[in-house]
Amino acid sequence: MKEFIDFMSAALPWLCMGLMLALFFAESGRKKKENKNEKREDDYGTEGLAMGMCFGVAMSTTLSVSVGIGLSIGMLLGFAVGSSIEKRDENGDQK
Repeated sequence: MKEFIDFMSAALPWLCMGLMLALFFAESGRKKKENKNEKREDDYGTEGLAMGMCFGVAMSTTLSVSVGIGLSIGMLLGFAVGSSIEKRDENGDQK
């Protein structure tokens, strides 16, 4: 069991970073594909990424897990949640 835990603590941050990059490139590819004349949809991907980093580090120190694992999982989940929420202007309309 100790070997499995050692392997997961070494491989999980790299796996999360790979998933994070895949999400990032898929999102940027989708935005480039949109018509230039259409209004660009903004989302909270960057804000979710930052908040996920903060919550990931906080949870990893609370649960005494490796900070690298908490940081990478927080970034992944924060970006996934943030990129699924569209920004709205002051009137409540979509940007």
